[in-house]
Amino acid sequence: MILHTLIDYDVLRVIWWVLLGVLLIGFALTDGFDMGVGALLPFAARTDIERRVAINTVGPVWEGNQVWFILGGGAIFAAWPPLYAVSFSGFYLAMFVILAALIVRPVAFKYRSKRDGARWRATWDWALCASGAIPALLFGVAVGNVIQGVPFLFTDDLHTLYQGAWYTKFVGLLDPFSLLAGVVSLSMLVMHGGAWLTLKAEGAVRDRARRFGSVAALIALAGYALAGLWMAYGIEGYRIVGAYTTTAASNPLQFEVERSASWLSAYAEHPWIMIAPALAFAGGILTFFGLRAGREVSTLLFSKLSILGVISSVGLTMFPFILPSSSDPRSSLTVWNASSSHLTLFVMLVSTVIFMPLILAYTAWVYKVLWGKVTEDDVTGKSDSVY
Repeated sequence: MILHTLIDYDVLRVIWWVLLGVLLIGFALTDGFDMGVGALLPFAARTDIERRVAINTVGPVWEGNQVWFILGGGAIFAAWPPLYAVSFSGFYLAMFVILAALIVRPVAFKYRSKRDGARWRATWDWALCASGAIPALLFGVAVGNVIQGVPFLFTDDLHTLYQGAWYTKFVGLLDPFSLLAGVVSLSMLVMHGGAWLTLKAEGAVRDRARRFGSVAALIALAGYALAGLWMAYGIEGYRIVGAYTTTAASNPLQFEVERSASWLSAYAEHPWIMIAPALAFAGGILTFFGLRAGREVSTLLFSKLSILGVISSVGLTMFPFILPSSSDPRSSLTVWNASSSHLTLFVMLVSTVIFMPLILAYTAWVYKVLWGKVTEDDVTGKSDSVY
């Protein structure tokens, strides 16, 4: 018996859809507070020593946190090749801006303290702010575009065509709903960064982070609620028409798809998925009150809970669609028509079962070793080993 036949093809596809969500959520939970701290840096920390404290709360872990981003991109490439090809070509300019920001971040970390000049350090501080805020905003903009549908289609020979000129691939992404999604993403990660600084910093940095983080929590909650209402009354969803076979070989033109009244019809069909937006709202509200009250560990956990709920609600609402097409609904990519082969998914799953626990164990060990607050004495007394 061939081993990969032990797990049904459709089950493997759903498993990898879940794992992709886990990787994206893992990225948001870990590198998310790095980006949030960066976006908060010029506001929560005002003196040079305060900014060094804020930077060193994430300094030992930010590089490891980016592993989740690499794993997510690798999982899309290997498990969902059509999704990788279509999304990376369609969002090419936006991805270039995101990658440029992520490239600037390590340079800013490494070079900021190489000179004592106030202008030199302020320039790199704003670079860190931009390298945190821009990706956080554009990730949300991308999600907003996916929810509305992306203007691509497949020809009969599966060649991908995009509508519009090359520059519309960036400017065209910045529509009102997508910008709202971007604001939700940015404010959510600023909230997360505020919760992290509350846990890891002391004094004025902690106090300002609590204040800015609580405001960001309110903005994230309001934006998330408004986006839900917008989806209910202003954005059409997608649905597969008629009977279909999920175990067939992947083919992006496999199903007949049509626009539906609303994405939120999924909640009527599967009421249990209401748990995702419930977690998003509950986590955001508890994070707000935790920040206002000065609680530390629980506030960070509630912030993570809110992020988990927000991202999960998008995936569960859209299932089985992962990249709808606004130009030709039949070209929409779904869990059933955009995956790699049965064997490929199985081999990847075996590798994940072996290596993912090792990654999680190492990550947990690192955070355990680095547990504790960063103080001004830490950054002034160890100038040769901190940023």
